[in-house]
Amino acid sequence: MNFKFFALCAFACLSASLSATEKEFTSPDGKVKVVVSDESGKPSYKVDYENVQMLVASPLGLSTNIGDYTQNLKMTDCELSDVNDTYQLRNIKQSTVNYQARQAICHFEQDGKKAIDVIFRVSNRDVAFCYKIYEKRVRNNQTLVCVVNGEESGFQFPQNTTTFLCPQSRPMGGFARTSPSYETSYTVDDAIGKNGWGEGYSFPCLFKVADDRWVLISETGVDGNYCASRLLNVNGALYKIGFPQEGECNGFGTTNASVHLPCQTPWRTITVGPLANIVETTVPFDLVKPKYEASQEYIYGKGSWSWIIGMDSSCNFDEQKRYIDFSAAMGYQTVLIDALWDVQIGRDKIAELAAYGKTKGVGLFLWYNSNGSWNDAPQSPIGKMDNNLIRRQEMAWMKSIGIRGIKVDFFGGDKQNMMQLYENILADANDFGILVIFHGCTLPRGWERMFPNYAASEAVLASENLHFGQGACDNEAFNATLHPFIRNTVGSMDFGGSALNKFYNADNQHGTQRRTSDVYALATAVLFQSAVQHFALAPNNLTDAPAWAINFMKSVPTTWDETRFIDGYPGKYIIMARRHGSQWFIVGVNAEKQTLKKTISIPMIPAAAQLKIYADDEQLNGSVNNVKLNKKQQIEISIPNNGAVVILN
Repeated sequence: MNFKFFALCAFACLSASLSATEKEFTSPDGKVKVVVSDESGKPSYKVDYENVQMLVASPLGLSTNIGDYTQNLKMTDCELSDVNDTYQLRNIKQSTVNYQARQAICHFEQDGKKAIDVIFRVSNRDVAFCYKIYEKRVRNNQTLVCVVNGEESGFQFPQNTTTFLCPQSRPMGGFARTSPSYETSYTVDDAIGKNGWGEGYSFPCLFKVADDRWVLISETGVDGNYCASRLLNVNGALYKIGFPQEGECNGFGTTNASVHLPCQTPWRTITVGPLANIVETTVPFDLVKPKYEASQEYIYGKGSWSWIIGMDSSCNFDEQKRYIDFSAAMGYQTVLIDALWDVQIGRDKIAELAAYGKTKGVGLFLWYNSNGSWNDAPQSPIGKMDNNLIRRQEMAWMKSIGIRGIKVDFFGGDKQNMMQLYENILADANDFGILVIFHGCTLPRGWERMFPNYAASEAVLASENLHFGQGACDNEAFNATLHPFIRNTVGSMDFGGSALNKFYNADNQHGTQRRTSDVYALATAVLFQSAVQHFALAPNNLTDAPAWAINFMKSVPTTWDETRFIDGYPGKYIIMARRHGSQWFIVGVNAEKQTLKKTISIPMIPAAAQLKIYADDEQLNGSVNNVKLNKKQQIEISIPNNGAVVILN
């Protein structure tokens, strides 16, 4: 009897396995392959790139209050179609994008009734998926709303994968209880199977699967209709989507998502292949559409700000007027006036500064605290951006005096109510022709295309940490070699760097000391992508910095038509190129102790072209030379530790 029983069980399991439905589809060039299955009633998928496993069988599905769509599912059909989309965006790494992908809509039933769709998009370097949840009839009633309690969505990596991850901080910690704010240090070349500081990892998340085979996990299309997510390690090589932490926003707001049906969830994105695919991907923007029309043609460009060097005391009328003059001398478009302007300058004097700036061709950005009740950040103006009526009155005042943009700081987390605040600030600001920068904030998720007046987000250990601690200065080059592969590849990064002071202090004689070279400062102006840049330069740099450095910082653009990865490894070195019009800017930064010596190919520049090269010697003394590119379109470079190279055609 026992033998018969076990034989029947084995036969039943084998039958279930044999009856599983699998659907396979590939990218337009055939290099990326996705296989979706409903084996054992649990939807899953796996991803290959050029026959190398990037993700082994990984779970799909979501749990809601109207049904558990993680099990007892059957895939009934998979509709395949081609996607071709060409769009222009001035404020990302590539101004014109031709997006081509294969779309697969996988239909799943539960108990013979339509349950969910899993929608896949597969391009030549990216895989993305999201869910469509349908209305549900219960007896004669139709359910039009539901709560998504969580997602089963996972990413199962091959063994021996290594990680490059940024731990998610616990809520209500750090300065004035403002965490999480995506401002923790990365661990690099680490083993799989860890869970950060216990709360998982902030997006984006980079994994090395094999030699020059990488996976970057993130999400896009998040707005006020859903919450933002993080990545949680579940067991060994399996990571899953995690919803926000309960303590975020001072405990206010739910950790799940409340949606109207039918709904489509945000996209989970998976960029695969060599590092060039990671650096050059446009997937955060390929999958979204604008949510509203731009109220005007927004002006991007360069600016200065006093706070990074002079801190709070620099926020006074005379110093801000001096910085307006400095921006005008540099040919910059803006000055960012940071926290406490409302009490240390006053609204009438801000109007006077705005009028003065207008005579110089310089607009103003004003800092605001986002706060309602989610943390203890005391800096003012406070209580302006969290209330719709007050916010719009404030923005009407800003428009009346000609304010160019705002920098809104100290957000409360990733819950849906906070996503709604981001969206509301952006939408209201657009009504009044105001650009928006976010700080102390979440990662942007396709927002450059979704919100036409969105400028950039911090969401990184940015330049303020160089002022606050010598350790950040000591690790500056190391961090710079991470951002082009991880944080900055998925969205505009407001870093506020490119300092030419030797010290982070107004007298340039004491305080934390910069370890990197002047050429490094030039290189990061190109390396870090954001259409609006407020550099950490100071008026004294007009006389105490090398003329060649100031001249470069006057002319460097902030918008790009094309980006190309040349060489590098996260945490060691990076060499990449950006094109503005017909001019190429090729930059390299080295964080390794030994001098980096490379022969690089730059086929985008014709042979025999004249090149201008900014380079460092072993003592980090910079110089500028002109050379002719050889017939092989190759050039030898040498970059010492904490140094850089910049090449212009």
